[in-house]
Amino acid sequence: MSESKLAGQYFDAAIGLLQRVRDEEAEAIGAAGALVADTAAAGGRLFAFGAGHSSLPAQDVVYRAGGLALMNLLPIPGMVGVDVMPATLGSALERVDGLAGVVLDNSPARAGDLLFIISLSGRNPLPVEMAMHARSLGLRVIGVTSVAYATATASRHRSGDFLKDHCDLVLDSKIPVGDAELTADGVGAPFAPASTVVTSALMQAVIATAAGELAARGIDPPMLRSGNVDGGHDWNKQVMAEYGDRIFYHR
Repeated sequence: MSESKLAGQYFDAAIGLLQRVRDEEAEAIGAAGALVADTAAAGGRLFAFGAGHSSLPAQDVVYRAGGLALMNLLPIPGMVGVDVMPATLGSALERVDGLAGVVLDNSPARAGDLLFIISLSGRNPLPVEMAMHARSLGLRVIGVTSVAYATATASRHRSGDFLKDHCDLVLDSKIPVGDAELTADGVGAPFAPASTVVTSALMQAVIATAAGELAARGIDPPMLRSGNVDGGHDWNKQVMAEYGDRIFYHR
C-alpha cells in the first residue's frame, strides 16, 4: 500500500470521527458551552486538566489566539506532555492513588469553578479521583473521554469506576479502544492515533459555543487575539488586566 493511500485513509478516519462527534455530541457540546458561559458570567474560574497526550487538548484552549482568556491549565509536574524523563513516568503517575486530591487542594480551584478533565480511557485513578474530589469541593466537572473504554476495559481505580461516572457532563470523543485508526501489511501494530485531533476539536467547539452563549446574554466574552497581528498584544494586555483575578497563567 502506498504511503499516500495511507495518508488518505487517516484523513478519512479522522474526518469520520469528527463528523460523528459533531452529530452525536451536539447536545452535550451545547450543554458544556452553557456551563462555561454560566461559570464565566457568575465570576467563576475555568480550568482544564489532561495527563500525557491528553494534556494537549487542555493546553490548546489555554492562552490561545482566538480562545477564551479565562481558561487555565491545571498542571501536574511530570504529566503535562512528554518532556519528562523517562516519558513513562507520566503514565505511572496516573496510577498513583491520592495524587489528584493533593493537586486540587493546592490549586486555586474553588467551589463554583468549572473543571474539564480530559482522559481518553478514563480508567486510571488520577482522572477518576480528580473528578470525585473536584465535585466534593463544589466544582462542576466536564469529562472528555472515550466512553467505549468503559465497556471494553477494566477500571484501575479501586472503586471500579471510570471518569464518566463522576462528571456533571460527559463529552464522548468516540475514539475506538487503542486509539489507532490504521493497519497495514508489514506494520506489526495498529497505528495513526486520532484522539488529539478529535478531542482538540471538541474542546474548541465548546469554547466557540460558550462565546456565542455569552454574547447572546449581552456579555462580551474575553477572547484573546493573536500576538502576531498588529494590536494583538495591547488587546490581550487589556483583557488580562480586566480579568486578572481569574487568569492564573499570567502571574
